[in-house]
Amino acid sequence: MVAHSKDLPQQITSVLDAVHTKRSARARPLPAVALVSFIAIVVGRYLSNKQAKAKKAAAAASKVSAEGSSSSNVKEGKIVAPKKTSKPIKHTTPETFARNRKYFPPSKVATAGSSATSAKSSVKVGVNKEFFRQIEAIFKILIPRLHCKETMILILHTTFLVLRTYLSVVVARLDGAIVKNLIAGNGKGFIRGLGYWFAIALPATYTNSMIRYLQSKLSIAFRTRLTRYVHDLYLNDQVTYYRALNLDDRIEGVDQYITTDVAKFCDSLAGLYSNLGKPILDTIIFNYQLMRSIGVSGMGGLFVSYVVTAFLLRMVTPAFGKLAAVEAKLEGDFRSAHTRLITNAEEVAFYNGADLEHSILTRTYKRLIRHINSIYKIRIAYNMFEDFIIKYCWSAVGLTLCALPVFFPALGGVDSVKDIASGDKVVGARTKGFITSKRLMMSLADAGGRMMYSYKEMSELAGSTLRVYNLISVLHQLQAGEFEGAAPKVAGSSTSSQNGDNETEHYSMADIRGIMNYGYEGIKFVGVPIVTPSPGNANGGEELVRNLNVDVKPGDHMLVTGPNGVGKTGFARLVSGLWPVFRGEVSRPNPKDIFYIPQRAYLSIGSLRDQVIYPHSRADMIKAGRTDEELMTILKHVHLAYIPDREGGWDTIKEWKDVFSGGEKQRMNMARLFYHKPKFAILDECTSAVSSDVEGLMYNHAKDEGITLITISHRPALFKYHLHLLKLTGDHGHWEFSTIGTAEERQSVENEIASLQAKLDEVEDLKKRHAEIQKELEVGLNAGPQDGTKVQK
Repeated sequence: MVAHSKDLPQQITSVLDAVHTKRSARARPLPAVALVSFIAIVVGRYLSNKQAKAKKAAAAASKVSAEGSSSSNVKEGKIVAPKKTSKPIKHTTPETFARNRKYFPPSKVATAGSSATSAKSSVKVGVNKEFFRQIEAIFKILIPRLHCKETMILILHTTFLVLRTYLSVVVARLDGAIVKNLIAGNGKGFIRGLGYWFAIALPATYTNSMIRYLQSKLSIAFRTRLTRYVHDLYLNDQVTYYRALNLDDRIEGVDQYITTDVAKFCDSLAGLYSNLGKPILDTIIFNYQLMRSIGVSGMGGLFVSYVVTAFLLRMVTPAFGKLAAVEAKLEGDFRSAHTRLITNAEEVAFYNGADLEHSILTRTYKRLIRHINSIYKIRIAYNMFEDFIIKYCWSAVGLTLCALPVFFPALGGVDSVKDIASGDKVVGARTKGFITSKRLMMSLADAGGRMMYSYKEMSELAGSTLRVYNLISVLHQLQAGEFEGAAPKVAGSSTSSQNGDNETEHYSMADIRGIMNYGYEGIKFVGVPIVTPSPGNANGGEELVRNLNVDVKPGDHMLVTGPNGVGKTGFARLVSGLWPVFRGEVSRPNPKDIFYIPQRAYLSIGSLRDQVIYPHSRADMIKAGRTDEELMTILKHVHLAYIPDREGGWDTIKEWKDVFSGGEKQRMNMARLFYHKPKFAILDECTSAVSSDVEGLMYNHAKDEGITLITISHRPALFKYHLHLLKLTGDHGHWEFSTIGTAEERQSVENEIASLQAKLDEVEDLKKRHAEIQKELEVGLNAGPQDGTKVQK
């Protein structure tokens, strides 16, 4: 029984020998079939790339010629639509968002900012079950269907990976044959081997280049697909971008997530497929080839070395995933600090705050560098241990296993036995077997090293995956109107009292019960509180206005006034849907029938024409049949008719926020109102830098156009352009609604004028009394004591 077990390797070897009895012992480095197939792939790929580049170049040239010359697009004052040169972008459908939302629940992974309590109940960042679940969810976006561009790139990439593995085996066998012929003194065989060597060099080098090229293409394809999905989820009718920036604090620095983290994730993922898929394939094929050279016993020892190496490296591998996530967060903080300085450069310059901002940037950078240096220090010991195990220990084990067929021929594999049996000289056969086995062993060691290194890359990928997953997950929730907040609670009673007492209700972002209705012929508030959203605050948002009830019909121009910080702008934010309706019911027109002009004038990137028609594009303007002459008429109404001549025409592109003055910016925003001609317009302090005469002309023109105005301002000069007054007092949320022009209001205004006039009349008497007191003080000081004594104070 013991003898039978010892003969087990020879029995397995005999089985493998029987399978390959028909195989010739002569090395075949490059079969004709493989060569023809490879040349066909190369030629086909070259022709397809050349054709694709030609099409792209032609499309780009036609696009530049169509959009670059303004004269070709304007004929006799009419705008001619440019020819379409590319297919329109296909946006993600709402059905796709609804289908994918279930795959992105809140992550269970503890992040750098997690509290101690939540961190204990969360999963650590790393290669674990949660990581693979997140990757699977993201892959539903990266590869939405089987027949897509990304699938074709993966198939082609896999083909070249398999081809490179095959060429590696061919090179190993060819290397052994060349050395055998060299030692045997076979000149013809040596020359023939060199010919094969150079014949295989060209396809081998091209294969390596194509693998790197396809890896880059795969990364770009992944990034394009993921960025388009995130953009569609981020910029939509639900103003998810505003909610992510102002109503939710789970994502800090969304721009860094979308620009940097998505790109880093796609690069790592595409590189991981190449760096992990190829070594796995190499390991399978090289192990099979080594089994034929060193036998089953040698493969048993090699397998033991695999298990021991994997166990040791797993034990000493640091938490690279968590370190990568922290590094990405610190990179985002450093980027945000610079962005903040760029945004507020003028204000910082006025305050001479360069020293303080410099210290903030330095402190943020030091935190980042301190963390990166700590990672480098951790990697020193890990890299030393990894190199010692993989390079030196594996090399020693490999040499030992390659020596088995030499010292113990009975333990050799099928190829070693056949080389000796075929009549080759023993030295040549041993040399060929050793060189081939050594080459395969070196390639196998390299594959194993890349697999171990890929595990480290996978750990770092876990950090990037977490950030990208959290980005998509939070955006999905915000688009659906799901916010994160404390559990709803009520202080005192379930609702605020109708008498306006001091009992207040807890307004949590997780407890939004208000209703928003669209399509109403007016703007109506029924029992609606104006509450400042406070994400992350356990006490809820601050109630600015309590139980607002207002109904503005078409033609009922209304002025909203009150001191600062009482909720005037909050009224506009509620109507527009930026702030949530915590309680009550808001009814408003459809989006196309209402227009908002915020307090800060916004000028977009683009031409002068784009500033007037914003947020429409030029294509929208052409589709609506609008002309530049109409735009010039609009500029005349806002007293900006000189702008096109001054700036060089409608197609001029500049940084308009630096070109226009404060008054010009506000008048340009009013020009947008006259271009769109909505039924309702909400103006939030948008004419504060405009002279009163031009302001009056613009208000009268807006009313002549049939636009119902709702102005947010505290300037009394605007009273005469409105019919109703909504006054927010700021006294525990109280408000007053009245009609401008009533007898009571005129009496109130007359009383206020009389009071002011009485105070003005007292000014002369006060001036006279002030002069008398000043004269008496001077006389008293000049009189003084005459005997030189001091006056006691």
